[in-house]
Amino acid sequence: MKITSYLHQNTYSLLTLCSICFLFLFYSGAQGQAFDKGTKVVSAGIGIGSSLGSFSHNSQTPAISVQYEQGVWDAGADGVVSLGAYVGYKSFGWKTETSGFNTSASWKYTIIGIRSAYHYQGLDNDDLDVYGGLMLAANLLNYSYTDSQGNRQGAGNFGNSTGLTLYLGGRYYFSPMAAGFAEIGYGISYLNLGLALRFQ
Repeated sequence: MKITSYLHQNTYSLLTLCSICFLFLFYSGAQGQAFDKGTKVVSAGIGIGSSLGSFSHNSQTPAISVQYEQGVWDAGADGVVSLGAYVGYKSFGWKTETSGFNTSASWKYTIIGIRSAYHYQGLDNDDLDVYGGLMLAANLLNYSYTDSQGNRQGAGNFGNSTGLTLYLGGRYYFSPMAAGFAEIGYGISYLNLGLALRFQ
């Protein structure tokens, strides 16, 4: 079985495992400030598992995303609220050849969103940043089809939609500026892993 098929079929198991890891790793302590008002973070990640591309396909690109956020408001003694932006991309391809008749189709997904998160500061580890938030996003689909008889089809707004989604994440800073991060929630993928850079 291909790895991508396995991950797609076991998405809920992955989400459950990641949730348990977050709870075990992040909710044990008091007083750390890895993310403050005025902190700026740029991050890039690769996704695992997705609700996109549930149709049959024989090629695909990785789910990639880029994010930016900044601490904007203090929220009580132990929290900061951030605002930011998100862009994600993933594509799928499908090709067939039957008795000299060839077809090719592609689905290219782009998700553009604005996000706001609550960053919890009540941890005893200054290198941890734990957060959860909401994202309002537009899901843009560019579809195209061609075949060997010269037929062509395309629709840049095919299946476009908007939605409000939840996410939970954490960053661990292994240097004053750089961190590894993980997020679960709906975006270009269910689980997103990558690197982040912090500017204060």
